Amino acid sequence: LKSNPSNNEEKEAQTQLTKSDELQRLHSQALSAYQQEDYGAAISLLDEILAVCVWDAELRELRAECYIKEGEPSKAISDLKAAAKLKNDNTEAFYKISRIYYQLGDHELSLSEVRECLKLDQDHKQCFSLYKQVKKLNKQIESAEEFIREGRYEDAISKYDSVMKTEPEVPIYSTRAKERICHCLSKNQQATEAIKLCTEVLQLEPTNVNALKDRAEAYLLEDMYEE
Repeated sequence: LKSNPSNNEEKEAQTQLTKSDELQRLHSQALSAYQQEDYGAAISLLDEILAVCVWDAELRELRAECYIKEGEPSKAISDLKAAAKLKNDNTEAFYKISRIYYQLGDHELSLSEVRECLKLDQDHKQCFSLYKQVKKLNKQIESAEEFIREGRYEDAISKYDSVMKTEPEVPIYSTRAKERICHCLSKNQQATEAIKLCTEVLQLEPTNVNALKDRAEAYLLEDMYEE
């Protein structure tokens, strides 16, 4: 403005200055809400700031943290993906995205994200450790599904037993493994075992269509038509 004063530009400059003061105030409030563990309030404040400061990687990472704390991991992923693009060599963002996908049971996407982290830093301890775990699990699941396609149901059951041993901490993998074992038992004419295992899955996920179909097949083998 000093080099080229004009009324219009002065108004514009004043407006932008006021807006920037306001954003700094919102930023302080957001950090304070985050520190007080009021993640919902922090998200609302960060929404306002990010509507203007679209390219701020740190703010996106902070909002992602809040989403994770609020139990909304899918929303965290989109912020972390943006942060991974906005900041060079952002191994931390790729690591977090991979972990979230893993917790959600999407082992294939988890594997591809953790590989991105290792492309940036092959010695990244956390990423390497996660990579080994996801790769092992991924391989076992692929191998089990291959056995199912070939009709080798005993082999598939044994492979899915290994999956449950490889990942006992994240419940979704055990549930999926049991669902697939039930399918194998049903196809293998082991009706009683299939009914028992499918029932176990359906207690956890009452609307699991695959388990319902496989249990129905097992009931048919036992002539339990009403069921």
